[in-house]
Amino acid sequence: MKAKDVALKIEEIYPPSLAQDWDNVGLLVGDPQKNVENILLTIDITNNVVAEARRLKTDLIVSYHPVIWDGLKKIIAEEPTRVVYELIRSGIAVFSIHTALDSAIGGVNDALAEMVGIVDGKPIGDYVGSGLGDNYKLVVFVPIDSVAKVSNAIFAAGAGAIGNYSHCGFNAEGTGTFLPHKGAKPAIGKKGKLEKVAETRFETLVPADKLDAVINAMRKAHPYETPAFDIFRLHATKNQLGLGRIGELARPLRVAQISKKIKEVTGAKAVGLVGNENRLVKRAAVCAGSCGKIVNQVIAAKADLYLTGELKHHQALAAQEAGLTCICLSHTVSERFILRKVAKQLQKQVKGAKIRISKKDAEPFKWTNI
Repeated sequence: MKAKDVALKIEEIYPPSLAQDWDNVGLLVGDPQKNVENILLTIDITNNVVAEARRLKTDLIVSYHPVIWDGLKKIIAEEPTRVVYELIRSGIAVFSIHTALDSAIGGVNDALAEMVGIVDGKPIGDYVGSGLGDNYKLVVFVPIDSVAKVSNAIFAAGAGAIGNYSHCGFNAEGTGTFLPHKGAKPAIGKKGKLEKVAETRFETLVPADKLDAVINAMRKAHPYETPAFDIFRLHATKNQLGLGRIGELARPLRVAQISKKIKEVTGAKAVGLVGNENRLVKRAAVCAGSCGKIVNQVIAAKADLYLTGELKHHQALAAQEAGLTCICLSHTVSERFILRKVAKQLQKQVKGAKIRISKKDAEPFKWTNI
């Protein structure tokens, strides 16, 4: 599979439309036509990660943080552009996900919310679109014994995907009627005779860019000469997704109980704690990485606990004064654990490629006693 095709597969899981407008996501380095057999996942691309990628004969690095943040006026084999230079020289492509993964359903913030015990968490702020783009609903009427053939053809052409699910559709049985006239070539019935056929109303979601392909596939698989179908354009709900998650816990938990689960999942060796460490948590919020400015919304929502990567000094003070308990994991520790899930999702989409998680990608801080 070529790098551009792998990029499209990643974008199906984590749509670029979910990224913040200041972010830089997508295929950032490399030849889109390059064949990809080895993929390396990492949070950051450092010199050590590039060296590891070379040793593993990596064709594509999928990174959480963008390797290029701002416009580059030159790329030379010296800092700060040395990493980009080495990637290009080594023929290694780079795809970065970042805030698209933050906002996505099932992404890093949903995973943090699950870790804390939040049920049906909602985004806190920095809202983006739903990620669905322009979508249509296709409704087609099919003889009952042909439903499987027609629906499978429709799904294969790109319909029926919602979030991390595929083959999403709905069936309802009824009776279809038609009267074939002169010139008709009915698959069922005879010309001049009113027919009543047991049919299924099948409906599914179709992305705008796949609509023509889906309609053609449906027509080809359908047994009728002239299939009966409807197409409805769907209104995209705005502000459906965004950064962070907030909600009620399935059951109240002590901070110590939540911390234990966090350490089990993320492997955190230490955390920064603000506020009452013994409180009972009923309502909590999470936000991966650096989400300090969201703390004001968390305070206003009267959460008991806020789990994040890092807070600035004045943000920590604001939380303390408001009686909000905060757990800071450090920036990348709040994110790195999600790479295991990304690897599994990507392996399903890019069959045949070898996918590894970097062993050289590491937290830049060393927490120690002095």
